[in-house]
Amino acid sequence: MRTLLIIGPGGSGRTTVAAATALAAARQGRRTLVLSADRTDSLGAALGTATGPDPVQAGEHLTAWRPDPATGFRDGLAALQERAAGALDLLGAARLEAEELTPLPGADELALLRALRDAALSEAHDLVVVDTPPLDRALALLTLPEELRRCLRRLLPPERRAARALRPVLGRLAGVPMPAEWLYEAAARWDVELGAVEAVLADKDTHLRLVAEPGPAGADAVRTATLGLALRGRRPERLVANRTMPEAEAAPGSWLAGLVVQQRKTVEEWQGVHDVQTVPHLGRDPRGTEDLARLAVSAEAGGPSAVDWPVEDRLVRDGVLVWRIPLPGARRDELDLMRRGDELALGAGPFRRVVALPSALRRCTVDGASLREDELRIRFAPDPALWPAGR
Repeated sequence: MRTLLIIGPGGSGRTTVAAATALAAARQGRRTLVLSADRTDSLGAALGTATGPDPVQAGEHLTAWRPDPATGFRDGLAALQERAAGALDLLGAARLEAEELTPLPGADELALLRALRDAALSEAHDLVVVDTPPLDRALALLTLPEELRRCLRRLLPPERRAARALRPVLGRLAGVPMPAEWLYEAAARWDVELGAVEAVLADKDTHLRLVAEPGPAGADAVRTATLGLALRGRRPERLVANRTMPEAEAAPGSWLAGLVVQQRKTVEEWQGVHDVQTVPHLGRDPRGTEDLARLAVSAEAGGPSAVDWPVEDRLVRDGVLVWRIPLPGARRDELDLMRRGDELALGAGPFRRVVALPSALRRCTVDGASLREDELRIRFAPDPALWPAGR
């Protein structure tokens, strides 16, 4: 199964491009699922078929689905209240009824990730097209499983589960209830589920496609998205320049001619960096399968989205190992690095990520860093106390 995540700023036509891509794949005979996290049915408006919390057939070989975040949120909180009944009673807390619960911020993203995981496990589709939330939320979505797993393991380390037999004794000594077995079981279950989602997002058959309208705002969004994806070891396989105006219809000296020139300049700049597909402006919002087909959006895979972060061995020449991290668009004054144990906290502009160091670098100390040609190069010097003798 191939997964295609459609990413772009709000108002760029991201949902329309996702629907057109899914339709193109379905018309080629591929079993296609299109997912959306939008609480309003903009996906259904584009397809001409209403979508909702249950998958619907939107055409031959095409299924559309907008997972309902409220259902999973209510079920999960109800189960949590049941498991934590003792602690809640001890605190005198009142139970919440399912009818009074509304999803918290982030519930849409979790529902979308859960649906993506289920689709991958079902193997019922050849292609899953994901209409992600607007750009800032989509970039957070990509790192959500990794960050949640890291937090869970920090709060409830797996090694502490071995001491579960001591918890009743520790509870009596401390005079307060200790974490119950169900809490560790829940953490382990969440770790497995998040790991499954993380595996789907990191899979070589998962690609990211960026959508933007050519112009100053679109160019800024593309730069932001490219940097945010790079920090996560990803890059867009293709850039869709959406709503491009037809040059033939622009009268010289008209406002439309100025817009066409601006779009052409932006597209040319993008073509120097990305694999660009231009999608025409229809003069109206596309509605229904015929309009989507006229957009002629490609469903074929572009280049790989995964980006390697190689470790260069320069021990013989310079006595260091160099970790090379591509960060296109990064600025030197906006970079932030901090090592904490076997992890590196890396900040670039508005983005931040904590990554585990490769095994060889864990036995080294940071010897400096530089940004050259859109690549961050971090130097590591072997720690004599940890580095194997003879190297």
